[in-house]
Amino acid sequence: MTPSPTALRGVVPPVCTPLTAELEVDTPSLERLIAHLLDAGVDGLFVLGSTSEVAFLPDAHRARVLEVAVGTVAGRVPVVTGVIDTATLRVADHVRVAEKLGADGVVATAPFYTRTHPAEIDAHFRMLRAVTDLPVIAYDLPVSVHSKLGTTHLATLARDGVIQAVKDSSGDEGGFRRLLLETADVPGFTLLTGSELTVDTAFRMGAHGVVPGLGNVDPHGYTRLRDLAAAGDWDAAQTEQERLIALFGLVDAGSPDRMGRGSSALGAFKAALHALGVIDCPVTAAPQIPLNTAEIAVVRGYLVRAGLLAA
Repeated sequence: MTPSPTALRGVVPPVCTPLTAELEVDTPSLERLIAHLLDAGVDGLFVLGSTSEVAFLPDAHRARVLEVAVGTVAGRVPVVTGVIDTATLRVADHVRVAEKLGADGVVATAPFYTRTHPAEIDAHFRMLRAVTDLPVIAYDLPVSVHSKLGTTHLATLARDGVIQAVKDSSGDEGGFRRLLLETADVPGFTLLTGSELTVDTAFRMGAHGVVPGLGNVDPHGYTRLRDLAAAGDWDAAQTEQERLIALFGLVDAGSPDRMGRGSSALGAFKAALHALGVIDCPVTAAPQIPLNTAEIAVVRGYLVRAGLLAA
């Protein structure tokens, strides 16, 4: 099968999944969030990734999120979707749903839960390529799946046409730079950084785009950063990046004595979106622990200092 030519570049936020107090998908809030991102000039959307709480959502929620996203975007930018699951047959089922609902590409990690050999990871991606015409984007996320996608392996998959892009959330910026060099001759291949704190550096290295969780809260900041990098105004890009680094401090609003950093970060993103009037309810999916009133006040303080919210 020959994948479609959709190229993923620029700012591609991983869209939060607004939920109701009853933990159902909040469709009106999701539509407003997508409008908030499109109004900022983002270049694409990534639904059902880590920031979307994909690991916490049942299949019916996943399908609803993708259906709403594709319908709301209506072809204005590419919509790619996570098909993240433990093993190939389960992922393939998610791929078929993604095709049916009109996604422009699918994002897959290495298999997880069981210990996975590199040969099995290779077979996993090649089997996904065989079942879909959609672009396949490899998601390098070793902190969650416990397997690092090797630079040489990814370059081979790219040259073989198995994958059309990589979203790198490994934190290995040296490996990311090596992958940029090793795939520079692969037509249409794109590399996206998931590290929202070093976007100016990534763009200067030649990255094609960024997938910033913080971009839900301040998408204009990331589109400004994209434009400054494109213009070669690296001093101004550094200044904007450092403003975003300061804002990113909100992810630590939750007390580590009460919750893990995932609950804190996703809770903070949603608390910020609620404070900004974008979503109706800041609840996160169970069993994550919600921020309390004092922690939400900390998030609001970051928004005020960043100029996003009136004091």
